[in-house]
Amino acid sequence: MIGLISATAAGAAARDRLAAAWPERTRVYDGPARDAVRAAFAECEQLVCFLATGAVVRLIAPLLSDKASDAGVVCVDESGRFAVSLVGGHGGGANDLAREVAEVLDARPVVTTATDAVGVPGLDTLGLPVEGDVAGVSRALLDGEPVALRAEVSWPLPALPVGAEGAYTIRLTDRHLDAVPEREVVLRPPSLVVGVGASRGAPVEEVLGLVEAALRDAGLSARSVGELATVDAKAEEPGIVRAAERLGVPLVTYSAGELARVAVPNPSGAPLAAVGTPSVAEAAALARGGELLVPKRKSERTDGRPAMATCAVVRRPARGRLAVVGLGPGARDLLTPRAKAELRRASVLVGLDQYVDQIRDLLRPGTRVLESGLGAEEERARTAVEEARRGQAVALIGSGDAGVYAMASPALAEASDDIDVVGVPGVTAALAAGAILGAPLGHDHVSISLSDLHTPWEVIERRVRAAAEADLVVTFYNPRSRGRDWQLPKALGILAEHRAPATPVGVVRNASRPDESSRLTTLAALDPATVDMMTVVTVGNTATREIAGRMVTPRGYRWQESRPKPPEHPEHPEHPKHPEHAETTRHPEHAVNKEESR
Repeated sequence: MIGLISATAAGAAARDRLAAAWPERTRVYDGPARDAVRAAFAECEQLVCFLATGAVVRLIAPLLSDKASDAGVVCVDESGRFAVSLVGGHGGGANDLAREVAEVLDARPVVTTATDAVGVPGLDTLGLPVEGDVAGVSRALLDGEPVALRAEVSWPLPALPVGAEGAYTIRLTDRHLDAVPEREVVLRPPSLVVGVGASRGAPVEEVLGLVEAALRDAGLSARSVGELATVDAKAEEPGIVRAAERLGVPLVTYSAGELARVAVPNPSGAPLAAVGTPSVAEAAALARGGELLVPKRKSERTDGRPAMATCAVVRRPARGRLAVVGLGPGARDLLTPRAKAELRRASVLVGLDQYVDQIRDLLRPGTRVLESGLGAEEERARTAVEEARRGQAVALIGSGDAGVYAMASPALAEASDDIDVVGVPGVTAALAAGAILGAPLGHDHVSISLSDLHTPWEVIERRVRAAAEADLVVTFYNPRSRGRDWQLPKALGILAEHRAPATPVGVVRNASRPDESSRLTTLAALDPATVDMMTVVTVGNTATREIAGRMVTPRGYRWQESRPKPPEHPEHPEHPKHPEHAETTRHPEHAVNKEESR
């Protein structure tokens, strides 16, 4: 919850704007500022104070205890120009909150944390437990001093300006350490899965004690446990559920049938008789593969009674991450925030050289860039997948939307289920061109690439003919190049068999880029020689019109203006308000869907 505190009318107005934007996330605190800040600090994870920074510093100073647990505090000035991350920039999330507040209030975020200022990810913001000299190693990264990365386990990390050697060290490990050496930071990846089984009524102390002893004896860190796993029949066993809660990890369950199919070194008849699988602890830990570090072991009881719990520990294989990112048509303001976040999250970037140049300034220091020229799409896709399989965080970029005539298809054809894949949508060339032309895609439409490098012309021609016969608006990608100069005239000729010569045609080159150009012509007047590979050609359907210099396709098959004027009396059966004309009974092509109209 985010506490909102103000002291003036202007501050209250900005406060109320934020409360209206985030009704489920915020709580307004009224009354004297001192009392409101104290109450909000105790009850909320974050605060936004519409007060002077000096005043807020004095109010929260007695309340601060530890940066890992203190609330994140953002200050907004009286005129609403700045959102200042005051304390808890990383641990309290104040840096991200300042950016969010600034976006809502149309203000400027002010973030002074050194790592954020220079684009280096904070070691305490990676989502992993961290130990050791965080301040010293972070300072070395900022100062450009040599910092070594020792990855004892593979795990996808964002780009870090590190090398193989250095006076400072970042160590990625799931091993137990008695102490962290000087000038070293230890990152704990959630690489361990603990499989557990338990008899009914097993005490949480017995389950948890067994798990902790197994990890300790194997030299493993409890901070690297990513999940507890068991059979479905034990999903609500109190001892197991509470052990997961106390370890702070999720409890994952599998059916007995799934576990029975997992090969284990120590099957047993007891769990087979009890829950239908010859193994619970080992099978649950190994259900998604990995290296068995601790075979099944039983708890030890001092009262001489039989053990009530079993566990096994597996180091699961690191799952690399592949983000397939659409960069949009070229303009920076059409690059989505999600795409920017993925670019900054990646440690490896793969893409066409000219697309890499567009976003190179957004990459974090240390990002490894693998770029290549035109015609190497399959090679780039294979490279991106291979890097992800090595446990890297990879961003594979494409223009427009990466799933539309771009890199998503070849990449996903190469990828299997051993990596995590994230798709990031982008503004397509067809959408960007359509916005420039007016509203040519107002009704059913289709996009067709005229490049026969990957698709036989016979297939392309069949699709063009089908679109022509179906009266679809058609957007042509890759319409014409120096080596392919006859395909566009052929496609236009096919459309002309079904559409009038005056059918509007929009031609947009380099949509959204500085040298953007567009023109509106007709099917008969379009000169294919004026079109190149940087151009998108949109051909209207039989209802498309030019209105005030804009290309517009109606939402229905006929224009509203062309319909006969309805009778004025509401009880007349042809009047729009007559019950027979309710939206639920009208033909779908003529109905106005309110949701679609918003």
